[in-house]
Amino acid sequence: MRILAIDVGGTHVKIAMRDKEEVKIPSGTTMTGELMVKSVLESAKDWEYEAVAIGYPGPVFHGQPAQDPHNLAGGWVKYDFAAHFGKPVRITNDAAMQALGSYEGGRMLFLGLGTGLGSALVVDKVLVPLELAHLPYRKGKTYEDYVGIRGYNEHGKKRWRRAVFDIVARLHAALMTDYVILGGGNVRKLKDLPPICRRGDNANAFVGGYRLWEGVPEQPDPQASNTTT
Repeated sequence: MRILAIDVGGTHVKIAMRDKEEVKIPSGTTMTGELMVKSVLESAKDWEYEAVAIGYPGPVFHGQPAQDPHNLAGGWVKYDFAAHFGKPVRITNDAAMQALGSYEGGRMLFLGLGTGLGSALVVDKVLVPLELAHLPYRKGKTYEDYVGIRGYNEHGKKRWRRAVFDIVARLHAALMTDYVILGGGNVRKLKDLPPICRRGDNANAFVGGYRLWEGVPEQPDPQASNTTT
C-alpha cells in the first residue's frame, strides 16, 4: 500500500513516503486544517498514494481531532480530511504516531520532550494514545510544567534533567513497561539517558504513519536486547 504520511507541527508540516524524500511545508499560527490539506496536495501533486496518515498535534478522539491545536490556527476539529484529500485518512496524535514508528516489541512507553510532553503506550502492537502531560506532579504543577520547554527555561538544564529522570522512573513503574523511548526535539538536551530508555528519532513519525495502515511487523523480544544507553 502506498501511504502518504503527514507530521503536523507548529513550525512545519512534514510529509514523506517510503520512496519520496521528506518535504517541509511552513506552518505557524495561520495554518488551518484546510490550508494544510491544500499545501500538502500542492507539494505532493506528483506523488501517487492510496491512503493518508496524519500525526496531529493535539488530542484525537475516534480518529478525529478533539480540539484545535495551540500553535496553529483553527478549523481542524470538524474538517473532513478524507473528502478533501480524496483518499482514506487515518489520524492519530503526533506523539502516538512517532511512538508507533519507534516500537520494537513488548510493552513500550513513548515520551516526547518538546514544547510540551507527548505520550503514548504501545502494548503487544496495540497503540494506546495517552494524555499524561497535565497530570499533577509537584507544587501544584504538572509533568509538562517540569519537563516541557517552560520547565527547562524556568528551572535550568540541571533541574530539568533531574525531573526527566524522575518522571521517567515514575511512569515506567506505574505503567510496567519493558522500555521507554524518549523522542522530541529536546531529548538532545540530555547528556545521558535514564535507565531503560532509548533515544527516539523524529523520522519514526513517518514509520508510524505507514504502520497506522499496514500494522506493526513482528518484532524481536525487547528483553533480548540492551535497554540502557
